[in-house]
Amino acid sequence: MDLENTLLVELETGPVKITLRPDLAPQHVARIKELAREGFYDGVVFHRVIPGFMAQGGDPTGTGMSGSDKPNLPAEFSKEPHTRGVCSMARTANPNSANSQFFICFDDATFLDGQYTVWGVVSEGMDNVDALPKGEPPRNPGKIVSMKVAADA
Repeated sequence: MDLENTLLVELETGPVKITLRPDLAPQHVARIKELAREGFYDGVVFHRVIPGFMAQGGDPTGTGMSGSDKPNLPAEFSKEPHTRGVCSMARTANPNSANSQFFICFDDATFLDGQYTVWGVVSEGMDNVDALPKGEPPRNPGKIVSMKVAADA
């Protein structure tokens, strides 16, 4: 395991390990690691959880309308398919507007391929992602208890 490119995410539902893909999206991976190291994601909820599609989080306001105070990232689209467990960046209609929000696919969502930046994949604990409370927004949204780069843990 490459500790510098592995995220250890503790959800209220249990632990999740994410293998980062700097080969696909070096700027996005760097941003996720930078925010994780700052504790940005700790306590942040999954504000949009759609069964059979994806769980979205990474907005400190919990509304889906905000991000970090860092500049938006240029798109790093790839041919990597959006399949179960894939982690990808959320954005507005502007392809170069990804910031801190991300989503994890519950199922294949290949209609998103080439339009969103894939930056990682869940390698362990997908059942804990599956267990997140559902809704847009969920009545009692699931939280990221902590997110750390494995090298720092």
